[in-house]
Amino acid sequence: MLKINSLEKFLSIKLLILASPSLILLALYQWQAGIHWQWIIVSLFALSLFIFWSIAVIKFRVMRAFTRAELHIDAIKQEDYNQFAKPSFSQGKVKAFHQQLNQLSDHLLKNKLNYDQQVLRVYQLINQLDIPILLFNQTQKLSFANDASTSLFEKPWHSYLHASAEQLGLSFDGTNWHYRLGIHRWQIKHSQIQEQDQVHQLLLFIDIKTPQREGQLIAWQKIIPVLSQEIKNSLSPISSMSETLADQSLLNSDRQMLQTITERCQHLHNFIDRYSLLNEDIEINRQNISIAELADSLKNTFHALTLTFDIAVKTIWVDLALFEQVFIDLLENAQEAEAKNVQIIMSNHEQHLLIELIDDGHGFDHLGNLFIPYYSTKFDGQGIGLNFCKNVIEHHQGVIELHNNEVKGVTIMIIIPLTSADN
Repeated sequence: MLKINSLEKFLSIKLLILASPSLILLALYQWQAGIHWQWIIVSLFALSLFIFWSIAVIKFRVMRAFTRAELHIDAIKQEDYNQFAKPSFSQGKVKAFHQQLNQLSDHLLKNKLNYDQQVLRVYQLINQLDIPILLFNQTQKLSFANDASTSLFEKPWHSYLHASAEQLGLSFDGTNWHYRLGIHRWQIKHSQIQEQDQVHQLLLFIDIKTPQREGQLIAWQKIIPVLSQEIKNSLSPISSMSETLADQSLLNSDRQMLQTITERCQHLHNFIDRYSLLNEDIEINRQNISIAELADSLKNTFHALTLTFDIAVKTIWVDLALFEQVFIDLLENAQEAEAKNVQIIMSNHEQHLLIELIDDGHGFDHLGNLFIPYYSTKFDGQGIGLNFCKNVIEHHQGVIELHNNEVKGVTIMIIIPLTSADN
């Protein structure tokens, strides 16, 4: 039995079946009328052509109605709701079918306008929020961000439109998002947004530094006056005795060591004066510091550590007293963590100076708490040093981050702007 699986085949077969009796009846009539068989063949051939032509016309008219409807549906799929196909017939089912398509287009157009207005309102609402929000499409390319996101980047977010998450310093481990340049400041909340057949990633950046900073200010206000007074009380007699001994000493080497003690006491005295004002809006006294001189000073201070330098710049534009103390605190942490070697790398990264201190000590536990005042992983630690380093770096408009190495030790990354023309 012939299987009919298309409308075209159905029309062809059914119309042929309906036309076949006409051919048979014409042949019988002509045969009985005594018409010559040649004329019978000619008349049957002519009638067959007319039948096939009629079948083709009928199929064309019927299929054209479906073709025009198909074009209308394709326009709907492309979200072109203003394109209407003219029906093949002005009355009947075909006309009613096209009217249904037109009504469907009008309905979808209204829904799309409402959806676009809702999306616009959502974007306007997001733009008014004071927390950075980023929206990535299904290929993890930035498609939208609010004005508050400028706190994450150096330029307006439009400059990073269509940039990949990786280019923006973001990574996804399958569960959580991470921001490489703000791991200790920003906590990222994310969710998926389904838009038609695409899945977007919505990232909200919560500034965890703000509540921590309030607690830090209270802690510093309590400890700084006591700490400053105690250190000053200890430094004054030490400095006075070293000056007296230097005047009485006959050996040049002894005088040099005592002079170094006096200079270090004076340095610490100046440092405490600056340290006590650190939480206030102070002005950083920047100057061009020779990297070679800073390296020599650190090597002379830390004889137990093997310091290696990989330096791509000759000078850095920082506050000498504060920045040198940052290095001292960080290297003391490495030494107390039983590190033997510390590599210090300095390199230019666009408009910033990237400083990395990589040691081979035993690393840190609970990295997220290290910048909180009074928190310490040491038995006799005060939990002040790293917090001080963080404050100094932030006063230089920079950031500081700590990462445990995969095998051993810690990598400390400091990023500060290059604001000096010499760099």
